[in-house]
Amino acid sequence: MENKWVRGAIPALLLHCSIGTVYCWSTFSTEIANYIGSTKSATEWAFSLAIFFLGMSAAFLGDVVEKDIHRSSLIATICFTAGMVGTGFGIMIKSLPVILIFYGCVMGIGLGTGYLSPVKTLMLWFEDKKGLATGLAVAGFGLAKAIASPIMQAILNKFNDNPAPMFFIMGGVYFVMMFIGHLILKKPSTWTEAHSEGGLKEFFSTLANNFKTSFGNKTFIGIWLMFYINIACGLALISQEKMIFKSVGLSVGVCATLATVTAIANAAGRLGFSAWADTLKDRNTIYKLIFILSIAFTLLVVVTQGIVRGAQVPALAILCVALLIMVNAGYGGGFSNVPTLLSDHFGMGKISSVHGMCLSAWAIAGLTGNQMATAIVNRVGEFKEIILSNGESANVNPVGYQTVLYVTGTLYIIALIISCVMVPKLNNKEK
Repeated sequence: MENKWVRGAIPALLLHCSIGTVYCWSTFSTEIANYIGSTKSATEWAFSLAIFFLGMSAAFLGDVVEKDIHRSSLIATICFTAGMVGTGFGIMIKSLPVILIFYGCVMGIGLGTGYLSPVKTLMLWFEDKKGLATGLAVAGFGLAKAIASPIMQAILNKFNDNPAPMFFIMGGVYFVMMFIGHLILKKPSTWTEAHSEGGLKEFFSTLANNFKTSFGNKTFIGIWLMFYINIACGLALISQEKMIFKSVGLSVGVCATLATVTAIANAAGRLGFSAWADTLKDRNTIYKLIFILSIAFTLLVVVTQGIVRGAQVPALAILCVALLIMVNAGYGGGFSNVPTLLSDHFGMGKISSVHGMCLSAWAIAGLTGNQMATAIVNRVGEFKEIILSNGESANVNPVGYQTVLYVTGTLYIIALIISCVMVPKLNNKEK
């Protein structure tokens, strides 16, 4: 059946709505730490490793995806669901190393191959609306948190905060979803491409050539750097999102609702910014807009000391919420526009390989973004008890969270400069 929705859009959503649940980590991370008797900071490395292996597996396996999307989507299905089930087993035997291996390494490989597999296929099916097509799939990655978080929380409540059964159940569900996506994913029959076959030597030779071609190009380095900064800043603020909301006096219930709102903003940014980019002469303009908006909202909160004073001034609390909605939307928009921006500059022939190399920025950001924010919060200001809007108390560090904005605001400015200087104008209508 040659149908772009059945062969392109639906399998992409099935794959991305499954692997996107990696961002549900905050839903069950505390419960994992408590159940296995570990510290929350130690278990946080599972998420960091998952993002690191996502980016690095995409970089290393980009050419595998390029040659055979069925093989790569099957690898993604097996690795991601094995990672889920293995994590449940690690929780059951209360072993942090097993959790780190399965959630961080095995699942991370599934994330990288699963993320790449449908992207080129979608751009081939929706050639006239490449941004909208990739935005649709990547929106599924962002929306996964909003869909899965309440389901996961309900399962946790059902099993008295024991996360193991939740991983077993969700692992089974995701295997079915991803395997169906794997079976129906297909490139258009009109697209033909030739690939060399070879063993391990040929694999590493191609990998080295891809690395040299990509990182030897000034434009690619510019795209890589601004992509990295956008992710690192996004992770830094998103990782502190819940505590920032509490710092401005919002109750636990309101924080939970806003978590869904920001997840939707993340997905909307992926779809909206990419569809918007299709209408622009130069697709890089969308990154300039994302950085300008992020800088503007960050400066407003910095100048007004919004996080520090938000609990006393409701208008400033609203401004902080608006900042995090914008950061989430820009974070998502940055992801969805990378493959189409790369295809405009480097063509469709090796887009999976080039895109995979660029996703190594995600790997580095996964190790540095949230860790940077945590280091600042732990070293600047002090934690104190404040009373939330519903009378509950929370232990927060408003000065620490405010200080994170000085760093992210500076990095957003650097990213804007890189976007203007290192990535040349290119009319995507001519590509």
